[in-house]
Amino acid sequence: MQQVAIITDSIACLTRELVEQYGIGIVPISICFRDKVYRDWVDITPNEAYELFLQEPERFTTSPASPGRYLEAYHKASNQKNNVLCVTLSAKLSTGYEMACVAKEQAKTELPQLSIEVLDSQSVTAAQGFIALAAARAAAEGKGLADVVKVAEEMRDRATFLILVDTIRHVYRTGRIPKVAAQIGSILKIKPILTISSGLVRFAGAVRSKERGINQILKMMRDKVGQSPVHVAVMHAYALDEAERLMERISSEFNCAELWLTEFSPVMGYATGTGTLGFAYYWE
Repeated sequence: MQQVAIITDSIACLTRELVEQYGIGIVPISICFRDKVYRDWVDITPNEAYELFLQEPERFTTSPASPGRYLEAYHKASNQKNNVLCVTLSAKLSTGYEMACVAKEQAKTELPQLSIEVLDSQSVTAAQGFIALAAARAAAEGKGLADVVKVAEEMRDRATFLILVDTIRHVYRTGRIPKVAAQIGSILKIKPILTISSGLVRFAGAVRSKERGINQILKMMRDKVGQSPVHVAVMHAYALDEAERLMERISSEFNCAELWLTEFSPVMGYATGTGTLGFAYYWE
């Protein structure tokens, strides 16, 4: 019998099917547009959020989940389990981990029977999703909290992602490059390739065409995984047709043990823009 409930945030880009299959609790991040606040994946779908973004990008912002939202998720989990593992996005990218820990302290008074562990995924996107998913699968096998945490920590060292940004125009919002540099890069049609390292999103290269970029990120994954069985989550920001074609290529060119399609959270998309394509993966 499952002893541990798994919670993560909407940045993990898990599909509704996977969330329902493994009973994963999702804490929504806030999306703000024209003074109205939406809960990511709850009040608004990624597709709907990107349509708002395209109307007026400068008025599209995001904010982290509050301790109250994490505490609400802990309360819900306590109705069925006595143990919780909460997997947050990288603490170097957001205050999510801190908010989850604040909620954990509050839960000691309100939910004294509940044991809670909060894990910094040191990642984001579906790479974070794979960490939460590994924990959920371990919990479904009946593993205890300590063993579930260990499985999640091991996956944290394995899962990564490669993202091709279609336009550098909005990347200044990350604070990593000046706005004028982003504007110049957009004019020059520079398309960055992003990955994760030590909890931070980092540039892994740049190309001048989307076709070349797709070939490059596929080569980068191939250099890592070879013919080993690989688990892949293809992600897209308002680019379903291109994502489906990318998924077909991955299916035909790699030894896929697992392959699924999801939407790139608009919480990240506000800085990368629509047209973003990529995938999270790990190999056996």
